[in-house]
Amino acid sequence: MIRKFLLIVLAAVVTTLVAMGLSPAAKANIVAEPVVYNIDGQPFEGYFAFNQNFGETQPLVLLIHDWNGLDDYEQRRTQMLAEQGYAAFAVDLYGQGVRPTNPDESRAQSGALYADRATMRARLMAGLAQAQAQAGVDGSQVVAIGYCFGGAAVLEMARAGMDIDGFVSFHGSFETPEGQDYSQTQGRILILHGSDDGSAPMADVAQLATELDAAEVDFGVEIYGGVDHAFTVWSDANRYDGMADRHSWQTLMTFLGEVLG
Repeated sequence: MIRKFLLIVLAAVVTTLVAMGLSPAAKANIVAEPVVYNIDGQPFEGYFAFNQNFGETQPLVLLIHDWNGLDDYEQRRTQMLAEQGYAAFAVDLYGQGVRPTNPDESRAQSGALYADRATMRARLMAGLAQAQAQAGVDGSQVVAIGYCFGGAAVLEMARAGMDIDGFVSFHGSFETPEGQDYSQTQGRILILHGSDDGSAPMADVAQLATELDAAEVDFGVEIYGGVDHAFTVWSDANRYDGMADRHSWQTLMTFLGEVLG
């Protein structure tokens, strides 16, 4: 009986660690480093994390930053993904050293790409190619995830027909530019969103669902009641929501397990 009880306790501890994003192998043999690459002669600086405990090759999770650019937040998220056995690459859409320090700078950088979708797509495709070229990456198994501006960029990838397995938007925006649609979308889409998001209200979510249905896209939506925009951003004390952050992360883990195996 004592041995059985100890086994039950151990199983409960392991379950709790996994639920927190800390598997028994978490943080073991994580290799994480900046990766500088070029697009049309301009340097960009991504970030790659890989857990050597999970074998020689691993499925790829491509991470797209929010409007602040690639910073400590995206780096930590890539490490969390590596802890779970995924090769994780954070793409840089702004350029090496271009890291906004205030809302006006963030708005200018993100706005320039919203206004030039061809450049946005070119940078996304180049970042994906760089990620797939990293040692240890199984480039045939890919899911792209994005936060805020990155969530919108992920949906741009879906509309562009990029040949990957899934697209996940955390508190993103959903406007479809004129002349675009989801008819070329190749993979599944997952939307993780707060019902009180002032940047992308529920009417926008409903419109997106209508467009995805019309295009016969396989998609899912998870809504967190009363939750604001940027609910996963730890540094935003006014809008961060710990419960929604944890639930959305677990939903992501389930999605990755289903899509990438």
